Amino acid sequence: MGLPVKQQATYWGATIVVLMLLLWILGDVILPFVVGGAIAYCLDPIADRLERLGCSRVIAVTIITLVAGLVFLLLILLVIPMLISETAGLIEQAPSYLDSLQKSLAERFPQLMDDSSTIRQQLTSLAEMIQSRGGDLINGVFSSALGLINILVLVIVVPVVAFYLLLDWDNMIAKIDEMLPRDHANTVRLLASEIDNTLASFIRGQGTVCLVLGTYYAIALMLAGLNFGIVVGFIAGLISFIPYIGALVGGVLAIGLALFQYWGAVESASGGTSTDWFAIGVVAVIFAVGQFLEGNILTPKLVGNSIGLHPVWLIFALSVFGSLFGFVGMLVAVPLAAIIGVVTRFGFGQYRNSRLYRGVSETD
Repeated sequence: MGLPVKQQATYWGATIVVLMLLLWILGDVILPFVVGGAIAYCLDPIADRLERLGCSRVIAVTIITLVAGLVFLLLILLVIPMLISETAGLIEQAPSYLDSLQKSLAERFPQLMDDSSTIRQQLTSLAEMIQSRGGDLINGVFSSALGLINILVLVIVVPVVAFYLLLDWDNMIAKIDEMLPRDHANTVRLLASEIDNTLASFIRGQGTVCLVLGTYYAIALMLAGLNFGIVVGFIAGLISFIPYIGALVGGVLAIGLALFQYWGAVESASGGTSTDWFAIGVVAVIFAVGQFLEGNILTPKLVGNSIGLHPVWLIFALSVFGSLFGFVGMLVAVPLAAIIGVVTRFGFGQYRNSRLYRGVSETD
């Protein structure tokens, strides 16, 4: 005979509260373990496939580790320094872009650009703020994301944690299954399977979509000659997990930079200058093609038609967990959002099958 519902709710509620308190108290300390666990979860299907091809678990994990280490080394040597350099250059150039915007507004709306104009004052203060605080912003981003526990710990501990978790992943799942309450084991397994499907569709599928789109935008914008195209492509790809937001933000940023870069860039025969609308149009087409690829090819093939995570729910979860638990909270926001979503749908299903919803009929 199972425990009364009220007592079960007390135990489960206390467990959730304890886990949240541990996440809030430990926070930065568990960052390498959270990252390592996420990496192991994402790579486990590859290890399983290598096992089906005849490799032992140790050999499969070793192959994955060597390939991942090579990719990480290439990123450190090639991509990341270029990305940091372009970001710093964009911050340095921001004041000149804002000066160009002032001049354009002054030509078209001279009454708005006198010394006492609010627009002029705001643009001037914005330019000064970007230039003075740009370096601090970069340092703050990297110190909050990588400096929570020093870089050495992240570089060493995360691969070690990911390696051992990936090596023992199946055994850990079996041990956890043995510890499930017997009265609810089947229900928990059903919910865990649905959560796994949701996370697999989102993290693995959408992560691949973000990587493909970010690479496409960065290379295409760089070939199109857009200044800071790699930074724009990185930003667009990074936030592409929220449908339409990545293309919208990246497109606005890229077209804005293109307007500054190509406005008056073509010298006419009369000695004047004109705008290179063709180059601006190429940048717009790049994002239009990226949006088409995302909506019609990448997302349907890699993610699926339904993952159960609404974009608004994702934004809300990232905001709440990020504000409560910092950077670690943002890392666990998507898994927790998936878990809450699955449990909520299960609760609604139970409610629709209950007497509270259906009422009491003669057949009952």
